[in-house]
Amino acid sequence: MYTHIRHYLLIFFVAISAAVLLSWQWTLTSNAQEAINLSPDNLIKSIQQQNNSTKHEKSKIKTVKALYLTAYSAGNSKKINEIIKLIDETELNSIVIDIKDYSGNVLFSRLGDVKKLIKKLHQHKIYVIARQTVFQDPVLAKEKSEWAIKDVNGVSTSSLDGLWHDKNGLTWVDPSIKDVWSYNLAIARKAVALGFDEINFDYVRFPSDGDLSRAVFASEKLKVDVMRDFFKYLSNKLSNEPVWISIDMFGFVMEKHYGLSIGQRLEDAVDYVDFICPMMYPSHYPNGYLGFDNPAEHPTEIIENGMQKGLPYFKNNPSAGSTSSPQDGAQGKRAKVRPWIQAFDMGAVYKDGGRIREQIDAVEKYSDAGWMMWNASNNYSSVGLKESK
Repeated sequence: MYTHIRHYLLIFFVAISAAVLLSWQWTLTSNAQEAINLSPDNLIKSIQQQNNSTKHEKSKIKTVKALYLTAYSAGNSKKINEIIKLIDETELNSIVIDIKDYSGNVLFSRLGDVKKLIKKLHQHKIYVIARQTVFQDPVLAKEKSEWAIKDVNGVSTSSLDGLWHDKNGLTWVDPSIKDVWSYNLAIARKAVALGFDEINFDYVRFPSDGDLSRAVFASEKLKVDVMRDFFKYLSNKLSNEPVWISIDMFGFVMEKHYGLSIGQRLEDAVDYVDFICPMMYPSHYPNGYLGFDNPAEHPTEIIENGMQKGLPYFKNNPSAGSTSSPQDGAQGKRAKVRPWIQAFDMGAVYKDGGRIREQIDAVEKYSDAGWMMWNASNNYSSVGLKESK
């Protein structure tokens, strides 16, 4: 009897193991195939050959009230249903989803059936934004090392691959190389064809940390000039696409206009994109800022100071005084300001919702373009949010 049981158990475990192995091999094959399809040369070629019949109408502009999701979260049916329920029940109306993240990986496959996902979100009247990192891209830097930022000493004990690395050991592609622009444009156009309402470009800058004295760039142009040319390129290439364009910038761009040593200035972007999204997380301002020992505890003051100082740059006359009414962009500049706000505990407690609400109220006092909530772990609740009307 026990011999028969052991025999059947053996057959059972062999069958299960075979099924797991086949599933694992299928996953590897699927991921490998996407890696092939989305390699720099193949991706650009495939998008250029794409049938224009996949285009859709450009969505109506709205006051965006968004939360951020990784591709893993957005591709998880249980998680996305929880998020849809939260949006249906609150003032939220938009989602930002990674399609290419800090790792450089292109993430469409992790979203499953992307068109089906977007259709589902649209059925709930949810505006869908694709977040795409640009110049921090270890994948592209490895595959196309000639496009990467180089190390001053080339191959050495500190840089075995001859590439420059930031403080986290990540490699970057050179913002001045036009092939890098084309590669990212191809990814953005794929997102447009899939039905995203907006492309949000992140890491549109030169690196900010690590031993920058070792970094060697392909061009001697000023960083601000390189970035302005890139913003103009996005505008020209996406002008006929049914999509809105936004870019992320450091929060300090709202009050400092020398480029922050990374090439980011409001004045270089306001004519070329639809929304500029400064990352105005109070926890990220230095101790002593505005006289506060801990700026994270003072979200209203932090947000209002940045909005007041930055708003004139969204108008034709940079010397114009600040305004307390939501009319940024009203005097001719294309871009409106739509900040990222803090929805995570750092420096102070935010998960109880009070400081989240303070940020929202401060933003809405000055802009009608909306705001976007950032929580890297995608842990959101209704606290601090108004109920849907």
